[in-house]
Amino acid sequence: MPISGAHVIVSSHDAEADRAFLRDVLAFPHVDAGGGWLIFALPPAELAVHPADGPPSHELYLMCDDLDATLAELTAADVACAPVEEERWGRLSGFRLPGGSRVGIYEPHHPRAIDR
Repeated sequence: MPISGAHVIVSSHDAEADRAFLRDVLAFPHVDAGGGWLIFALPPAELAVHPADGPPSHELYLMCDDLDATLAELTAADVACAPVEEERWGRLSGFRLPGGSRVGIYEPHHPRAIDR
């Protein structure tokens, strides 16, 4: 079964502002699918399946190699970031997109599948 990629959808209360954030602040490469509907290239991705206590859900976490440096760049771009939490699997923070969706960002301490 040749799966060639994955498409992540983020629901937003202000899609235009979120697209501008992904384009201008995170500088993700993109294509315009027509009418300003931007589709962004993401860095290599991993998929994990966690047990759910409540209804199943999806979450988006970006990974970085140096969380402190990444948060400094985000803060310099006026992005409010959550305090860093030290977890057994890595260092975690996060921020909200302009449209309200939360995005986690972390420096993993676990083996990364994309490094294989």
